[in-house]
Amino acid sequence: MAEKEGNYANQDFYNPSMKLRDLEEKQNLLKDRLLLIGQNLLEVKEKSNKDILDIKKNIEVMRLELERIKSFLDTVSNEFSKFARKEDLEILSKQARMFQPYR
Repeated sequence: MAEKEGNYANQDFYNPSMKLRDLEEKQNLLKDRLLLIGQNLLEVKEKSNKDILDIKKNIEVMRLELERIKSFLDTVSNEFSKFARKEDLEILSKQARMFQPYR
């Protein structure tokens, strides 16, 4: 950079065509960088949208599975009330022994 400044000092520093060329070069570099940033932004947005869609699909699948599990648990809990309790079985067992003939 010092070499470039030295060239300016040796040449006519106020040469408008050189200044214009430098400004155009800087403008082209900024334009290229801005285009790259815009392209990267679009890629990130597309990836984010895809990730969000995947997450929404996964949430929907989990919601459906949770509903099935709840339905299964409801069915199982309703069936449990139909089973005999241990105390009931003991009473029936005692009653059955009362009617058995002694040996």
